[in-house]
Amino acid sequence: MELLRPSLLLTVSLSLLQLVSAQTSTDSAEVDALNKLIDYWNLRSKINLTTIDPCTRNASWASENANPRVACDCTSNSCHITHLKIYALDIMGELPSELFMLRKLMDLNLGQNVLNGSIPAEIGQLSNMQYLSLGINNFTGRVPTELGNLTKLISLSFSSNNFFGPLPKELGKLTSLQQLYIDSSGVTGSIPQEFANLKSLRILWASDNLFTGKIPEFFGTLTELADLRLQGTLLEGPIPRSFRALNKLEDLRIGDLSAEDSTLDFLESQKSLSILSLRNCRVSGKIPDQLGTFAKLQLLDLSFNKLTGQIPTSLQDLSMLQYLYLGNNNLSGELPVNIIAPNLIALDVSYNPLSGNLPRNFAKGGLSMNVIGSSINANNLQDGKALGMMQCLHSNTKCSNKVPSSSFSIKCGGTQIASASGIEFDDDSKTLEAASFYTSSGNQWAVSNTGNFISSPNGPLYIAQTDSQITGTLDSELYKTARISPSSLRYYGLGLKNGKYRIDLHFAEITMEDSLSWKGLGRRVFDVYIQGERVLRDLNIKKEAGGSKRALVKTFEANVTNTIIEIHFFWAGKGTCCIPFQGTYGPLVSAIHASQVSTGNGSSKGDKKHVGKIVGITVGCAAALVIISSVFYLWWTKDSSSHIRIFTDSPKQNLVR
Repeated sequence: MELLRPSLLLTVSLSLLQLVSAQTSTDSAEVDALNKLIDYWNLRSKINLTTIDPCTRNASWASENANPRVACDCTSNSCHITHLKIYALDIMGELPSELFMLRKLMDLNLGQNVLNGSIPAEIGQLSNMQYLSLGINNFTGRVPTELGNLTKLISLSFSSNNFFGPLPKELGKLTSLQQLYIDSSGVTGSIPQEFANLKSLRILWASDNLFTGKIPEFFGTLTELADLRLQGTLLEGPIPRSFRALNKLEDLRIGDLSAEDSTLDFLESQKSLSILSLRNCRVSGKIPDQLGTFAKLQLLDLSFNKLTGQIPTSLQDLSMLQYLYLGNNNLSGELPVNIIAPNLIALDVSYNPLSGNLPRNFAKGGLSMNVIGSSINANNLQDGKALGMMQCLHSNTKCSNKVPSSSFSIKCGGTQIASASGIEFDDDSKTLEAASFYTSSGNQWAVSNTGNFISSPNGPLYIAQTDSQITGTLDSELYKTARISPSSLRYYGLGLKNGKYRIDLHFAEITMEDSLSWKGLGRRVFDVYIQGERVLRDLNIKKEAGGSKRALVKTFEANVTNTIIEIHFFWAGKGTCCIPFQGTYGPLVSAIHASQVSTGNGSSKGDKKHVGKIVGITVGCAAALVIISSVFYLWWTKDSSSHIRIFTDSPKQNLVR
C-alpha cells in the first residue's frame, strides 16, 4: 500500500483541525454552573460532564427522552444551554443561584421532585423561558412576582406545592401563556383581574386552592380555553353567563361552589365538550334541551345540585355518552325510555323523586345503574334484595324490622375477618362500579357508590389494597384493603333498633406513599357525614395518623330514629389529584363498626351535634355515608332538624363541599 506523501498528510491534518475547531464550545460560565448543579443535586452518576462539553453534538443526554436532559443552541459564536430537564428524580434542596446563570434557558422542567424553599426572585432573569415546570415539589413562600417578567412563557406549572398568599397580578403580563397549572399549589385570595389579559390561555387547572370571591366574569373573555378546572375552592357562584362565549371548551370541571345558585343557561355553543362536570355547584332550574346537541359528550356530571323538572328526552341523542350522573337533585317524572345509549357505562339518578319503570336496555352488559332513593319500579334490577327496603323507605310510615339488630360491622373492600377484640366484620369484597348499589347477604347493611376516576391508569377500581403491615394497631389485616370512591360512597346500617349508637370508622392511607420521594407528597382530603350532619371536614388520613400505613380510628355517637344509620364519605374537590398516579383522590375507608349504646325514642335537639374523638390509630378505606333509599329523601324533604338534604346549604358553610 502506498504511503501518504508529506504534503497530502499536512492537508488532511489541517482539515481535521478545522473540523474540530468548527465544533463550537459552550459558554464557560454556563458549563461551570451546570456542573455545580449536577453536584448539588447528586446527579453525577446519571450525567457526567466533567471532561465533556455539555453541548457536544448528538450527545445522549440531548435527546427528547433523556432524563436528565441538557440541550443547546449553537447557532451563535458559542453554544448556550436552552433545555434542562431533571424530572421525577427526587432531587432535594433549594434552587441554587447557579441555575439562574443559565440565562438562555427556554425549557426548564424540575417537576416531580422534592425541591423546597421559596422560588428566588432571580427566576425573573430567565427572560427567554417558554416552558417552566415546577409542579409536584415542596416549594413554600409566595409565588414570586418576577414570574411576570417571563413574557415568552407558553406553559407554566407550579401545581402541588405549599405556597401561600395570593396569585401575583404580574402573571397577567404573560400574554403568550397557553397552559397554566396551579392546582393544589396553596395559593389563596381572589383571582386577579389582570388574568383577563391571558387571551391565549387554552388550559387552566386551578382546583384545590383557597380562592375566594365570585367566579370571575372575565373568564368568559378567554375564548381560547379548552380545559378549565375549578373544583374544591372557596369560590362563590353563580357560574357567569359570559361562559356562553367559551365555544372551544372540551373539558369543563367546576365544583363545590357556595353562596348564589347557578343555572345552565350559559350552555349554548360549547359543542366540543367531551367532559362536563358541574358537581355540587348549587345549580338550579331545569336541564336545558340543547344539552342533547352536545354530541361529543362522554361524561356529564350534574350531581349534588338543585335541578328540577324532567330529564330531557334529548339526552337520548348523546350517542358517545359513557357516564351520566344526575343523582341528588330534585328531578321528577320518568326516565326517558332510550336514555341508555349503546356506549353508556354508568347511569346514576339516585335520590331524585323519579317514578315509572326502568328504561329500555337496563340489563345491557357492562352497564351499572343506581336508582336508590327514587320511586322507579326496580323489580327487574339484578340486586333484588334491596327492593323490600326500598318499598319500606318509600312509605309514609316509619320502617320497622321483625328481628331488629343492634349492631353491624363491615370490612370495607375486603373479605370477612375477626378483629383482635372478637368483632366479626362482614365481607364487603363485591366489585362496585361507577354507579352501584348492593345489600349484604343478611340485609343488615348496604353500600352505594357513584363516580369514576377519570384518566386513572388503573382503570375502574374501587378497592385499594396493600401487602404492607399497618402500624399502630393489633389488627393489621383489617386495614390492608379499603373502599375508595372518586365522588360519593355511602354505607347504610339497616333494620336497627332505635336508640343511640357508637360508630367506629377505621382508616389507613394505603395508596399514597409516606416517603422522602415526590410520591409521598400526595394529600387525600374528604368529608364524612353521619345521619346528614358533617362530622369530619377535610379529613387527611395520613396527616392525622402520622403517616401512611398507620391505623386511625374515629369514633362518633349518633341517634337512630327510623331503623337506619347513614354514613356518607364525600369528595369535595380537595386534595391532590395525581400523586403518585392519576386518579389518586377521594374518600377511603377500611372498616365500619356500629353498636347500640342506649335505647331511646330518637334524637333530641340537645344531641344534634355529635362530637368525634380519636380513640386509637386505625385505618382508612374508601369512605361511605350511610343512606338507604327514599327514607332519607322523605327525611330531607321534611322540616327536620336532624336530617338535612345535601344541597340545601352552602357547601362551604354546612353540609356539602
